Amino acid sequence: MQRGPLFLILFVFSLLSTAQEINSLIREEKPKLVVGIVVDQMRYDYLTRFWNKYSDDGFKRLINHGFNFKNNHFNYVPTYTGPGHASVFTGTGPSNHGIIGNNWYDKFIGQEVYCTQDDRVSSVGTDSPAGKMSPHRMKTTTVADQNRLHTQMKGKTIGVALKDRGSILPAGHTANAAYWFHGEDEGNWISSSFYLDKLPKWVKDFNESGIVGSYLKPWTTLYDIDKYEESGEDLNVFESGFNGMESAVFPYDLKFLAPANKGFDLLKTVAYGNDLTLDFALAAVKAEELGKDEYTDFLTLSFSSPDYVAHNFGVNSKEIQDTYLRLDLNLARLLKELDEFVGEGNFTIFLTADHGGVHVPSYLKSLKIPSGYFDPNDFEKRLRIFLDEKFEGDNLIRNISNNQIFLNYGALHKNDINHDEIEKVLAQFILQLDQIDKVYTRSQISKGGFLKGIEADIKNGFNQKRSGDVIFILDPATIIYPLTGSTHGSGHMYDTHAPLIFFGAGIKQGSTTQRSEITDIAPTISALLGISFPNSSTGKPLNIMLDK
Repeated sequence: MQRGPLFLILFVFSLLSTAQEINSLIREEKPKLVVGIVVDQMRYDYLTRFWNKYSDDGFKRLINHGFNFKNNHFNYVPTYTGPGHASVFTGTGPSNHGIIGNNWYDKFIGQEVYCTQDDRVSSVGTDSPAGKMSPHRMKTTTVADQNRLHTQMKGKTIGVALKDRGSILPAGHTANAAYWFHGEDEGNWISSSFYLDKLPKWVKDFNESGIVGSYLKPWTTLYDIDKYEESGEDLNVFESGFNGMESAVFPYDLKFLAPANKGFDLLKTVAYGNDLTLDFALAAVKAEELGKDEYTDFLTLSFSSPDYVAHNFGVNSKEIQDTYLRLDLNLARLLKELDEFVGEGNFTIFLTADHGGVHVPSYLKSLKIPSGYFDPNDFEKRLRIFLDEKFEGDNLIRNISNNQIFLNYGALHKNDINHDEIEKVLAQFILQLDQIDKVYTRSQISKGGFLKGIEADIKNGFNQKRSGDVIFILDPATIIYPLTGSTHGSGHMYDTHAPLIFFGAGIKQGSTTQRSEITDIAPTISALLGISFPNSSTGKPLNIMLDK
């Protein structure tokens, strides 16, 4: 009987000790730095196609020592850069965060708007309007915002990308700074008064260092071009190339080509743009001392150049292969630098994309694969003629963009035309046209309980306040684009299937072919950090990786 109280005390002490050990383990696993990497226009198969050419320390290190989600998809339409970056970091789609495109028609002011443009702020680091940007059109918080709130603003957030939207949207509303590259005749990293009044000394030093100019050099292949067997012929008719060259073939003398190709902007469109982005990002990590205290910091890092390269040369080009082989070395360098500066095991990385990309349709046609090019001007002309004859009203369409039709509500009211009726009639007419796969109306999307397939993707990308009245889907591999180069934006598999790799603190090794979605990333990182999910998050934590 006398041993009972002593046993109880020892038992409670044991439980407390175990709890303390668990809490200690949790604290140890919580990373000092989270690096969220988005590769602009990265198809999943770039991992597998170029695998044998990658080094051991870049993509292979991430996959072999991290967790690879092989069946990861965007779950909304349209798949553009702005919505992609916003969705990765907010954990939800355009229906909630409001970034429904890179540009879209604002029906309330009657003009097109750009996703990050903000005339209320000033450029910092340039006299051009290139810095008049902010995240004000993104309606929700990001995971980086939630980390700032959780740490009482002690955890830092720095955003870096060549594109303003690739830097601003991931970094969120509370970032310490977001930086992007302004080329033309300046070649400087800049920001906005939304974040700061002037550039820090380290940014000025970087801009004055000559690093940017050093990349205006010949772009040759990293390895023997004859060994690039995973891509098409260097000389072909499916690529655009650069002004000043008769054909799109290696090598490219960038210093010679720059004057005819928007000066320093040329660097965005070649593989060296990734090198420049990493140079600046590492300078930010060290100058801002990211990952050096007890509060988790965020670096949101977007590599924009692969998108420019694919738009120009296509997804099957020697240029895109060289870009990814060089990006692999960039990742190896990033990991090595973080090991040394933050400490191996003290940081967590995730790598994904903002969308995929389609094979050049003219190339697919040469292989007898169904594909094509859609003429938006002829399409709009046919719609206006049809509606004018059917309803005897003028100017019933205000805008057609992003595969959405915006009706003129004022004209409908003036002509006593029922909104639901004109939607239905217009959708039926469009569906009969060549190259049209599917058509949905605002009424269908608002009322429909779509749970899977492209219909669900359309609903997830449909913002009731900002989107149009009729949405049309083109046939697979049918695009609105020139005859050369690749693009994206659809809900077809080539645009939705994107890589997702987690690596580092709190991440176990493994892989899965279970479906994951791009909106799962932010809640997964939130769960790892023990913070609130972004305030409109609809994704789920990826427990197959997190649960021990």
